[in-house]
Amino acid sequence: FVADPFMVRENNTWYMFFEVMNLHTKKGEIGLALSDDGLNWTYKQIVLSEPFHLSYPYVFKWENEYYMIPETKRTNSIRLYRAVDFPMKWSFESTLLEGYAFEDASVVRFGGKWWMFTSVTCSFLYLYYAEILSGPWIMHSQSPVIRGDPKISRPGGRVIIFQDKIVRFTQDCQLIYGNQVRAFEITELTTTSYKEREIKEEPVLRASGSGWNAKG
Repeated sequence: FVADPFMVRENNTWYMFFEVMNLHTKKGEIGLALSDDGLNWTYKQIVLSEPFHLSYPYVFKWENEYYMIPETKRTNSIRLYRAVDFPMKWSFESTLLEGYAFEDASVVRFGGKWWMFTSVTCSFLYLYYAEILSGPWIMHSQSPVIRGDPKISRPGGRVIIFQDKIVRFTQDCQLIYGNQVRAFEITELTTTSYKEREIKEEPVLRASGSGWNAKG
């Protein structure tokens, strides 16, 4: 199967990075597809593979360089990769955090700092911040900012800044893994405080009940 698509646009081309579950190795690898219009896609190849499982390829551009933070929870760490030849060739840059089975780390640049959201066991959302991308990353004083709630803890896509509002998406994993996606506006984000509110009661996306997305 394929999962966890992240897209960026460069020189009038859309690049989609996503998890590919390799049936031979029984682990996830990061694949790439290209599109001119965001609708019709051509699969290219695997662009990142490691001895351990990879997923959730959080790709972003910073200071004219492309970076990726794939989920590498089986290493009990969060790892940063840099494109040495975008989009095909990626190189390990540094370990940002270690010590836990971190899930779906998602970063955003806001207020002159980097902020990272990541979950543990789908039920606890941790927040970290850093002055520069390579760290050191400091755990927020309110972390975990969500405790024991699988409905809203696990990140579910790119953290975006839209109309001066920070929006984070979360996978609702209460019934099954990723059965729907919710959106939250972060209303207060400093090194000492964190507040958010759900943008609306209904989920942004939900299982359709039939077809490829029947369950989530």
